[in-house]
Amino acid sequence: MAVAEPFVVPRPAWRRPLSLDLRAPRTWSIIGASLFAVMTLIALAAPLLSPHDPLVPVGIPLAAPGHGGFLLGSDSIGRDVLSRCLYGMRASWFAALVVIAGGFLIGGLVGLVAGSSGGWIDNLLMRITDGFLALPAPVLAIAVVASLGPSFTHTLIAVSVVWWPFYARIVRGEISKLAARPHVEAARLAGAGRVRIALRHLLPGALPAAVVTASLDVGNLVLALAGLSFLGLGQSAPAPELGADSARNLSLLLQQWWVPVVPGIAVAVLAVIANVAGDSVRNLIDPE
Repeated sequence: MAVAEPFVVPRPAWRRPLSLDLRAPRTWSIIGASLFAVMTLIALAAPLLSPHDPLVPVGIPLAAPGHGGFLLGSDSIGRDVLSRCLYGMRASWFAALVVIAGGFLIGGLVGLVAGSSGGWIDNLLMRITDGFLALPAPVLAIAVVASLGPSFTHTLIAVSVVWWPFYARIVRGEISKLAARPHVEAARLAGAGRVRIALRHLLPGALPAAVVTASLDVGNLVLALAGLSFLGLGQSAPAPELGADSARNLSLLLQQWWVPVVPGIAVAVLAVIANVAGDSVRNLIDPE
């Protein structure tokens, strides 16, 4: 006679030992999401984390890292490089999120209307989108900022103008594929209106691809905004901007290297964190 195995009550998930398998995609998804959350918290807490006012000279000019009370050194007029980098990272991070949110909403709406309507509306909206895509994005962004004048707001407008067509194309493509699915045909035969079909049956299926694209775009936007700032098309001095701070201090590269290099390293850190977080979102939404 077989002896029954004793029943073991499984531990709740929160009481199980934490083990991270670096070979598992889920582990890297958790790491990426954690990095994104930490970077957002650092950006929010920049005024609390900054040891000095980024606009006010507080010590010896061109102090080396670790000297004169400056962890990452000071610039040519005695401002703390660390404080300026924290404020610059804050501006770049939230600017990238704002541009993505705007492009996601505008492009997603255009793609949804085009894909769900079809016919001449689809052709008209897609030809307008193609017109924006045909223009070289960096040149168009520079032209917009140059015409409106250098400022942080104008930089965001310029980048938003060239960013929304990508989301319009992606959403429209997903909507067009979903429109031929059986459940959409069934809803159409059941008498559902065009708006209801678009919002209830088409849009939810198109969102995952658009969300993955948006998550991967954060790093690209950080680099694009830093590039425009480097060219002098961002905020005017003495506002802390990573690209502008590197450009203004290039003449110090061979002597006081930390002044132009540290902001560049901050841009690289933002881009890497954004790319890792984007890959994490992609793995979570589409594990295959």
